[in-house]
Amino acid sequence: MIRDKTPSDPYDVFDVWLKEAEEKEINDPTAMSLSSVDETGMPSSRMVLLKEWDRDGFVFYTNFESRKGEQLLAHPKAALLFHWKSVRRCVRIEGTVEQVTAEEADAYFASRAKQSQIGAWASDQSRPLESRFHLEKRVAKYAAKYGLGKVPRPPHWSGFRVRPSRIEFWQDGPFRLHDRLVYLSSPEGAAGDWNTERLFP
Repeated sequence: MIRDKTPSDPYDVFDVWLKEAEEKEINDPTAMSLSSVDETGMPSSRMVLLKEWDRDGFVFYTNFESRKGEQLLAHPKAALLFHWKSVRRCVRIEGTVEQVTAEEADAYFASRAKQSQIGAWASDQSRPLESRFHLEKRVAKYAAKYGLGKVPRPPHWSGFRVRPSRIEFWQDGPFRLHDRLVYLSSPEGAAGDWNTERLFP
């Protein structure tokens, strides 16, 4: 798709590529590597799941007291990477990070399975765990507490939106002559304006 032409809107390309990955990727086509940095500039990466996306950005949810949560709150820039082996494509996204609204977080939390909602209360994510039994006790504690009725969203659990300033589409080519098309947000242009360039593989 990107080999023969240069679409003006990167979100149109992402929409087509994600739909094709959803048809062909065996597991978790919405899985993406999320990279953040700590106070020393040391990068840290982990896998998260894309839960929503539109022209405002790419959204995932997490515990704000986790390592990634604390890093993103302190240094609100991030990189995302989708790697779809089944279609031999990658998408790299870099941009600024902002919190989703409370209404967005409430709506997504309410859509989760109740066991996952309880798990969000039970897990002190990224902190030392003395034993698996200790985790199971915490799960039992919150399962009893919220056994009836709705489970409220924990105050430390919400979402981040990555607003892209750079999106790169990578497509496998023969003899490692891959196709790379980059979209760069135009700082002087209106919202949604993108400059494009092709890169050597």
